[in-house]
Amino acid sequence: MSALTLSQAQTIVTTALAHARGEKFQPLAVLVLDARGVPKAFAAEDGTSLRRYEIAHGKAHGALAMGIGSRTLGKRAEERPQFIAAVTHAVGGALVPVPGGVLIRDTDRAIIGAVGISGDSSDNDEAAAVAGIAAAGLSADPG
Repeated sequence: MSALTLSQAQTIVTTALAHARGEKFQPLAVLVLDARGVPKAFAAEDGTSLRRYEIAHGKAHGALAMGIGSRTLGKRAEERPQFIAAVTHAVGGALVPVPGGVLIRDTDRAIIGAVGISGDSSDNDEAAAVAGIAAAGLSADPG
């Protein structure tokens, strides 16, 4: 298993934000966590609203904690809301079950981190994350 590098994390942030500007998204907060759940890179555009870091963190951390993208966590929240509520409690509240939390996989498909984005619609947040991960030469797994 390879490790997520700082350079790759910075590429993810930069490209996700460039993608968002190209698509005229609302201002975003982009957080990249390594496989341990430690912040590797973060940026918040001017004009992001309060608590966007925490929401981005919840999307990325939840994906890492469960080993599935936050899109799938959202589906599970609809199907089994009590389970997702219990897991959210178990991980200290750091789980936001909506699209925008995307696992980062290396060439061997091992999870090496996750991206969480918040600021626009959940689908647009996810699209920016996928663009950033692809630009870093890694595989995106949104769930």
